[in-house]
Amino acid sequence: MLSAVSNPTPGHPGTAVDDMIQSLDAAGYRMTDSRRAVIDLICTRDGAFETAELVADARRRKIEAARATIFRTLEILTGLGVVERLDLPNGDHSYVRCDSRAHHHHLVCRRCQRSIDLEDLGMTPILARVARRTGYKIDRHRVELFGLCPTCQKMASPAP
Repeated sequence: MLSAVSNPTPGHPGTAVDDMIQSLDAAGYRMTDSRRAVIDLICTRDGAFETAELVADARRRKIEAARATIFRTLEILTGLGVVERLDLPNGDHSYVRCDSRAHHHHLVCRRCQRSIDLEDLGMTPILARVARRTGYKIDRHRVELFGLCPTCQKMASPAP
């Protein structure tokens, strides 16, 4: 069964901010003002984002978070599983906030970068078959799907 995890409403990131702060605290990281500002920037995003976008947003909003702090915070949050790095089809990468702690995959719009967490793609039987055929013991996998969301499809369609 395919299951999409709903993301918090953009601009109302309450629980996502709290989850990130709790994850940092549980892992023994201090909550600095700069780190909190980076978390706030991430949680206002509705979809995938690049580090450069966070840096630009911090400057535009006059937030005192050095570029290195933004990179380090993203690295820490990625390690904690509350942010995930996506490898884009063009070879670049971006990040997406993960609202689900369970293993999941991502569906990302190529145009607007909106993303959806997908909890179940029916991969378990496929992984078992690959393991049987290859002799590998598979301990991890990652699936990233890219396409056009319904809104971007409508914008791309010619008017009748």
